[in-house]
Amino acid sequence: MLPTLANDPRIELVSATDPQAPACAQFERDFGVSCVESVQALCAHPDVQAVYIATPHALHASHLDMAAAHGKHVMVEKPMALSLQDCTRMIEAAKRAGIVLMVGHSHSFNAPIARAHQRIQSGEFGAVRMIQALNYTDFLYRPRRPEELDTAQGGGVLFSQAAHQLDIVRLLGGGLVTQVMAHTGAWDPERPTEGAYSALLSFASGAFASVSYSGYGHFDSDQWMGNIGELGQVKNPNDHGAARRRLSQTHNAEQEAALKAARNYGAAQWSGSTATPAGLLHQHFGPLVVSCDRADLRPTPHGLWVDGDGQSALEPIAPTAVARQEVIDEFYNAVIHRQPVLHSGVWARATTALSLAILKSAQSGQPVVPEFQVAPNASV
Repeated sequence: MLPTLANDPRIELVSATDPQAPACAQFERDFGVSCVESVQALCAHPDVQAVYIATPHALHASHLDMAAAHGKHVMVEKPMALSLQDCTRMIEAAKRAGIVLMVGHSHSFNAPIARAHQRIQSGEFGAVRMIQALNYTDFLYRPRRPEELDTAQGGGVLFSQAAHQLDIVRLLGGGLVTQVMAHTGAWDPERPTEGAYSALLSFASGAFASVSYSGYGHFDSDQWMGNIGELGQVKNPNDHGAARRRLSQTHNAEQEAALKAARNYGAAQWSGSTATPAGLLHQHFGPLVVSCDRADLRPTPHGLWVDGDGQSALEPIAPTAVARQEVIDEFYNAVIHRQPVLHSGVWARATTALSLAILKSAQSGQPVVPEFQVAPNASV
């Protein structure tokens, strides 16, 4: 999110904190402001109006508590938390403090997804009947810290990646999932966490959705998106397998963690820029088809394809000047104009509940009724 925060004129970066000294040093060079020594100090900073929490998943709840105690608005990275109890605790803390709590980014913020949602809400295509969503990536073979390969600490694809896909499908399907039947895959003993899942979701409306994800680094479904990557960048097909090749240079968990740290902001292998790269299209999370009574809708990096009864046409959507600008749109309007938050704590808790339901269904072999499901804009 740093290029977005740095380049959106509605945001002023006034401080930060990071356990890695090179990141703090780079931040101070880039923005001419001082880092502080801890999250607590950042939340107490008198010039800070809002805090972006991008710490490891298990720390989100305690760090929101700190921000709420100081009356700071919060944008917290997905997943909101690792348990429904922590999600509820965060919602209640934000409510008591009277602060905005928004969870993001997830790819349900993307403009083509938002356009599909708007067209569905208009009723012109009739009811949503079926959704197909899939994504094949190299997620599991990117450099990881040990906790990122431990499901109990939020590792694997079901917290970091399913949060994107489930948020999208819930938004387009109406939010109210009534049943989950799922399988998961943990197929590499050296990376002992879920690297894949497939689930069938039933909605209160009668619609259903099939969601599948694999992070095992073989097929890359961006091939089906015109070789446009998740972040809207043009991909070079010759880079196939790059994640596994980089990882093969390490021989233990310490070396892998060091490789990840070397690619972090301000570190030795960091790209060296907080500018928004040129030529980006819209971000996406893999091929997606929403089947309605009178059309199939396909959000893409270029816009929204509408395949209707008698014609197929692309509704182009111009890229934003700042990548992920849609995230700031929602947060800014909530903080400054007191508009309702779509990606609220209540909404994000329902997405976390689905991730947990997929795990539970896969373990039990039985369908699961997920908790805390809500419709879009059901609550702020």
